[in-house]
Amino acid sequence: MEEINDSICIKLAETDEELCGIGFVHCTSWQEVYRGIVCDRYLDTMTVEATTARARKFPENTLVAKDGDKVVGFAVYSPSRDEDLPDAGEIDAIYILSEYRGRKIGYRLMSEACAKLSEYDTLYLWVFEKNERAIRFYHEYGFEFDGCKKEWNLGTPVSIVRMVKKK
Repeated sequence: MEEINDSICIKLAETDEELCGIGFVHCTSWQEVYRGIVCDRYLDTMTVEATTARARKFPENTLVAKDGDKVVGFAVYSPSRDEDLPDAGEIDAIYILSEYRGRKIGYRLMSEACAKLSEYDTLYLWVFEKNERAIRFYHEYGFEFDGCKKEWNLGTPVSIVRMVKKK
């Protein structure tokens, strides 16, 4: 376990309580961060139960950031799911509760997720095209756009773009 700011630790998700915390962080973060990017109706129908069910599918690839017993952030990583990058690692998600932003927790989660994917020479992630704060964060971490773009329908169409980092 790595200590951050004296009270925050990062570790692999192990308990159902942690997975429930991840579900809460996931739902809350989407509703806070993606207003104006994703359709409000879509965000308003998200539930902690649904995001917790999703967290339970991949606990072995999930890191949690905890402040004591409280889950305040998480990161998910995996081998590539993109056919055109078969030998790459993917950062699937990084989310932090708003009151914990600015404490370098995202950087520590990203560092640990990248370390878990150290066998890969290429890492990538997908980000909402209009999520400028996240894009700045990923640029600072060495990720660059590779020109790939997808449209998702989340109540209304939204664009996601791929960013790649090579060793």
